[in-house]
Amino acid sequence: MLLAPQYGRESLSDLVPSVLAQLGVAGESDRIGIDLTGVNRVCILLVDGLGSELLETHPDEAPFLSSAARRAALTAGFPTTTAASLASLGTGMPSGEHGVVGYLMSVPGEDRLMNPLKWRLHGEGPRVDLLRELVPEEFQPAPTAFERAAADGVTVSRVAPAYQGGSGLTRAALRGGEFKPTFSMGDLVDAAVTSLRAGERSLVYAYHGELDLTGHARGPESSAWTLELAQVDLLARQIAARLPSDGALIVTADHGMVQVRSPLDVDQEPELTRDVRQIGGEPRARHIYAAPDEAEPVLERWRSRLADDFAVFSRAEVIERGWFGPTVSARARERIGDVIAVATGDGALIRKSAEPLQSILVGHHGSLTSAELHVPLLVFRP
Repeated sequence: MLLAPQYGRESLSDLVPSVLAQLGVAGESDRIGIDLTGVNRVCILLVDGLGSELLETHPDEAPFLSSAARRAALTAGFPTTTAASLASLGTGMPSGEHGVVGYLMSVPGEDRLMNPLKWRLHGEGPRVDLLRELVPEEFQPAPTAFERAAADGVTVSRVAPAYQGGSGLTRAALRGGEFKPTFSMGDLVDAAVTSLRAGERSLVYAYHGELDLTGHARGPESSAWTLELAQVDLLARQIAARLPSDGALIVTADHGMVQVRSPLDVDQEPELTRDVRQIGGEPRARHIYAAPDEAEPVLERWRSRLADDFAVFSRAEVIERGWFGPTVSARARERIGDVIAVATGDGALIRKSAEPLQSILVGHHGSLTSAELHVPLLVFRP
């Protein structure tokens, strides 16, 4: 069953604005209702790929995370993919406003799809310096939540792997404050805890990505995944144990993950590629860009072929459903596919010829099943 993101009250895009309101930042409102009374320093630890349902089924591997007081989980936005979710966290806006609408998406003026995580064009073709051609600060020009916090006097630190420091996605949606590169889990703990003690009010965003990587490669049902979860549990416990007296640790994620058992190779389906200009998104949430004047026939063919395992909608239908948020900007609208196909079960729309590496992955996300949509909201205080 597909669910809808709870924008405005219980979504990932509501988290940082709610924290800023608790820290007294002017103009921000608490949309979630987190009790941070007496807290002046907050670390938000985002664990890539840690869905609420996955965490709930592994209490023994994650005793510290499981010890947190239970409260309603947050929903990621749509699609449930890293680039869109990190942009929602950093800007405080749904994807329909910040414009990162998929793992691979069409952008005006380019013949190839854009990968916003890597900020480069996908597939073969001439090398393009996309940081110059598609300037991140112009791609997403609104002030980020981190910039708004810094402007109000909060000491903002972003603690993440070094490669993220000057990336296009960071510049577009996670800019603001100081970036502190980390090189290991211990280094992340040290940087997060040290950053928390800076200034009179502080906000630390810390990112950990190995759980998601393990889930993609080995599957979220694998022993490797549960062993990595135990490492994440230790990471969170070490930060929490070192919190200042007026500090708090919030653990959340960008999406969950499912183990794929029924992949379908789109490139081997002539009816699915007929009159299709580009296929973007990712295996569980595809954007299909039709040839001119062919959107309706393409929609009907995809619906007919995939009716049992996928939900297929037009761009207008998805926007009306509010999946990209209550407001979809003109910029975001032109990046959304003419047709959207999302998995309802354990299937995936792979492309062995066009996406060979992604097609061999075991774990995937992107759709709006509960396993992919719900992410934890865990709060720890000294």
